[in-house]
Amino acid sequence: MPEFQERPRTNVAVFLAFPSKSGYYRSHFMARKQCVLGIDGGGTKTAAVLADSYGNVLAEDVGGPSNFLMIGVEEAAATILAVAEGCCEKAGLSLGHIHTVIAGLTGAGRASERERMETGLKNAAEAKGVSFERIIIETDARIALEGAVGKQAGMILIGGTGSIALGKTHDGKVFRVGGWGRILGDEGSGYAIGRDGLNIVTRQLDGRGKTTLLTDLLAQHMNLKTQDTIITAVYRENFDVASVAPLVIEAAEQHDAECERILNKATFELTEHVRALTLALESAMRDRARRKLPLAFIGSVISNPSVFTKILEHKITFSLPQVVIIKPQHPPAYGAVLLALNESHQEGSES
Repeated sequence: MPEFQERPRTNVAVFLAFPSKSGYYRSHFMARKQCVLGIDGGGTKTAAVLADSYGNVLAEDVGGPSNFLMIGVEEAAATILAVAEGCCEKAGLSLGHIHTVIAGLTGAGRASERERMETGLKNAAEAKGVSFERIIIETDARIALEGAVGKQAGMILIGGTGSIALGKTHDGKVFRVGGWGRILGDEGSGYAIGRDGLNIVTRQLDGRGKTTLLTDLLAQHMNLKTQDTIITAVYRENFDVASVAPLVIEAAEQHDAECERILNKATFELTEHVRALTLALESAMRDRARRKLPLAFIGSVISNPSVFTKILEHKITFSLPQVVIIKPQHPPAYGAVLLALNESHQEGSES
């Protein structure tokens, strides 16, 4: 299996640093440069990467949230343009140098929502006197997949507040398992683990469940000690249920039987995500089905070492020996850059 290596990056600043002719070289070189912008936008922050047509990173910037379902299209578009301007300022360029923008955003799962955001970003850019050649809104999972495995066939398993597995073949065909949301799915996610954790605590407080260390941890760390405080937090104060997941993992690491049971259930569900996705990819790549498939873990619950990730890795590699767990090659924002470059190259080949 080929190694997953980061592409070499040219130091463009050195190329432009000749003092006697720097102005000429800068304007002449950059005037014909086609830059691409990759965006990774979520509910808390937005990361941007500006790159040249070879994939060399020119600048990076970080801004506020851009989940347009939460804050609205106009505010999300303003955030994206703000980090785009931040990148351009650091690179000594302007928004006019950007050819293609690909933004992977939380909440962009449906085509109608992506189109709405594309239109909003286009209108916001035009209000600034800028017209990008191409604007594409993608899901945050799609750009994470591209960043994690690059041009290779491979998979990602996202375990954060929600859960989803995404994979692609060598020719770029994308498959998905999960991502149904907390009512219909999100098995094995931080939300599911947190919900199950709260359940064993409520059962203990009722006297109908076994004693669990999580009850004490919940009282110590979140001041949730009684029926009233728990019900008020969950049903009236929009309590972040997924925030309980780290406490479940902490209790399991101290051999709490009830929390160990929760993690066993969650790792089984996530392994089933990977199993279904692996079968779909192998069916689509029959000529290459015997090759190893890389899998990267992404998301707050599974990206950091813990007893949870240890159990998960063991279950996946034991039951699916054709899967190799890797670290992501690049962050999601650079995954958006790779998708943007691919779009630009396809456009060039068609012209």
